[in-house]
Amino acid sequence: MAAAAAGAPNPNRRGTMVPYLSSHGGPLSGVAEVPGDKSISHRALILGTLAVGETVVTGLLEAEDVMATAAAMRALGAHVERRTDGAWSVRGVGVGGLKEPADVLDLGNSGTAARLIIGMLASHPVTAILTGDASLRSRPMRRVTDPLELIGARFTGRAGGRLPLAVTGTDDALPIEYEIPVPSAQVKSAVLLAGLNTRGQTRVIERTATRDHTERMLRDFGAMVEVTRREDGNHLVTLDGYPELRAADLAVPADPSSAAFPLVAATVVPGSTVTVPGICMNETRIGLLTTLGEMGAALSIENRRDEGGEPVADVTASTASLRGVEVPPERAASMIDEYPILASAAACAEGKTVMRGIGELRVKESDRLAAVAGGLQANGVTVETGDDWMVVHGTGGDVPGGGTVITHFDHRIAMSFLMLGLAARAPVRIDDARGIEASFPGFADLINGLGGRLAPLNAPAA
Repeated sequence: MAAAAAGAPNPNRRGTMVPYLSSHGGPLSGVAEVPGDKSISHRALILGTLAVGETVVTGLLEAEDVMATAAAMRALGAHVERRTDGAWSVRGVGVGGLKEPADVLDLGNSGTAARLIIGMLASHPVTAILTGDASLRSRPMRRVTDPLELIGARFTGRAGGRLPLAVTGTDDALPIEYEIPVPSAQVKSAVLLAGLNTRGQTRVIERTATRDHTERMLRDFGAMVEVTRREDGNHLVTLDGYPELRAADLAVPADPSSAAFPLVAATVVPGSTVTVPGICMNETRIGLLTTLGEMGAALSIENRRDEGGEPVADVTASTASLRGVEVPPERAASMIDEYPILASAAACAEGKTVMRGIGELRVKESDRLAAVAGGLQANGVTVETGDDWMVVHGTGGDVPGGGTVITHFDHRIAMSFLMLGLAARAPVRIDDARGIEASFPGFADLINGLGGRLAPLNAPAA
């Protein structure tokens, strides 16, 4: 994909769609070095900007989404550059030190960047305008702006709080206690980032624990963050305002969401064995591995260790006969990005796989629930959907394939169906692969290096 996607234009630019074809070949084998974790990479740049001194980040994901965050941090006053040894240097401005950007902050396709940056801006006395590509401009921001208005920030945007969005931060931020209505690490993180430049304590209540990278990293930078379990079962995150964040060296582990693609491919392609080293094994991120294990996947987890404040391990997947399961709705928070690739695995399983509590998929880079259902149906797999649920009727390892998947410029839809094509009887075509580079640079090269058969099509997309 690197060759094709070198042309993968910034999603804000017009360009010719890049259809791709995935077809069954031989088994997959080898070591898959997947990129650094995207969630952690965004947060490393943001907290490095809010710290005093130089933060050195190794393993940073060098994809369009994260580079958009790097550019935004420069515009807000930080010195951000890639060193000759491949590490990234961030010289921060400290909490309260953000400068007003001279131009619009263009965040491309990254909802994480948009929501977290809105949070950090909310408690600084600056005005900034945020925009992004067509997909990002369609995604709701009200879930973030609603609590941030309570601290004193003001927002002017399109209907539903959508981008382009003008953010006017406050110089007298009020601490709040906010209960998140829908599980969202992005909303939690936005409120906590705003709380850094707020007097007193900021409290966030979660009914379901979401990924906790922000809390872990805040502690590494010197902030006082406490996480407790209340008597009602909810999680309470408490942050003390006005810390002096100290620069910290960070190692970004491999992204479990990216690792999911070669691991699932190895599981469903006969005769395969693939190892992904250094995966982030944070318990709020490994719902897919848990689910695959329940389905009968042959997974081996070795060399457990701690790197950069996160648990890490090497994971090996080998071919296995999968069976359908019912995924508990409370697991959605730990694997919300992995449901598209889970659906590809479920299509190859025996019996039906039931997924509930996944309404969040409808407001991602695309309506992922609808996109997954459409892609499965196009390739001969029976699927049922509702507002927040999906049932995939597995084929017992005999996926017909032969269809074209409309990706809606969504990288996870594209990669998930390319993996399905490796196990299907007939090749699977995706209409556009350009979005992949924003999340997983060199994806096709990596899969083909393991023995996969992914190739661009010269013919225009249908």
